[in-house]
Amino acid sequence: MDRRDEIAASLTAVSGRIDAACRAAGRPRDEVRLLAVTKTFPATDAALLTDLGVTGLAENRDQEAAAKAREVARLRPEAGVRWHMVGRLQRNKARSVARWAAEVQSVDSLRLVDALAGAVRTARDAGERDAPMDVLLQTSLDDDPARGGCPVDGLGRLAEAVARESDVLHLRGLMAVAPLGADPEPAFERLARAAEALRRDHPGATEISAGMTGDLEQAIGYGSTCVRVGTALLGGRGLASPQHG
Repeated sequence: MDRRDEIAASLTAVSGRIDAACRAAGRPRDEVRLLAVTKTFPATDAALLTDLGVTGLAENRDQEAAAKAREVARLRPEAGVRWHMVGRLQRNKARSVARWAAEVQSVDSLRLVDALAGAVRTARDAGERDAPMDVLLQTSLDDDPARGGCPVDGLGRLAEAVARESDVLHLRGLMAVAPLGADPEPAFERLARAAEALRRDHPGATEISAGMTGDLEQAIGYGSTCVRVGTALLGGRGLASPQHG
């Protein structure tokens, strides 16, 4: 089996899991989008995913992502890929990320909001970007600072900061990673409550990005609108990372 056939078979299996989870939750299938996490995999794999109709691609390190986005654009210039940043983002990388990311799902501090807003304005003025950046607020569900994320009680203040930059940043919703080594359902339930509270003040923030290879069914059951899948699509990685696949 060549690589394209291998990825196609994996995509069919993942799509079947999402279909079944939506049926079990009584949700329309079109409420849940698949984000393919391509970190540590080559641009050729990302290009093959676009051939199979997957145009939402995600990375978690700017250095790898910037080069890969350029290479995929060269390999598939007509693919219309939307690149997403899903990993922890340092403020000094905001300028680079503004050149390639349509969406950043890991916004977790006021200082990062300021950095991204400035970076998008600079990129726009330089002719490197022609659209605002979609952002999701990363929410901490385990209060572990090493894994990133804003505490739930700080989301309101963070959302208001994004809303003040509405000319360059669009608040889309929340993202979270389930706690390691624990039942994900209580965490996803907590995330669903936080998302409901956010929507009361920001009705356009309808996205919930939650669920990966191991727990996408549970996440969809609690309202996830975006599942971030890497391992089940592309296989095991040489670099271990429990965060976003």
